[in-house]
Amino acid sequence: MIRYALECRDCEAGFDGWFASSEGFDTQSEKGFIDCPNCGGHNIRKQVMAPSVRPSEKSGASDPEKVFGKLAAHARQHIADNYDYVGDGFAEEARSMYYGEREHKPIWGETTAEERESLKEEGVPAAPLPPAFVPPKKTEKTKLN
Repeated sequence: MIRYALECRDCEAGFDGWFASSEGFDTQSEKGFIDCPNCGGHNIRKQVMAPSVRPSEKSGASDPEKVFGKLAAHARQHIADNYDYVGDGFAEEARSMYYGEREHKPIWGETTAEERESLKEEGVPAAPLPPAFVPPKKTEKTKLN
């Protein structure tokens, strides 16, 4: 994983983003998948950053991969404990809450690329979960008798 310091060219807000690779940032940026948390704009650029140098094993400093693994585990647990899994009905649920047809509650689930684009065009606030943050899906327990 690569952490980039990012900046919105529209409102000049700074924020961080995690990407699988440099190409991952480029692809997501070109497709408009990176949103400014301040203004929602998509005109995002990488800021100048110093390289991250891994400390020696003797220093006792934490390994960045271990730190990210702990962060991801914490995020997965938080989502599992606090969000309702709605499966492939995510777009419908999010849309219903946005338009006031249902009570607002934290949800997560799946969408198709077309549904994601449609939600984006309608202004429905939704964002993809990074794969490392996706908790295991809850399965319904069925009665055997």
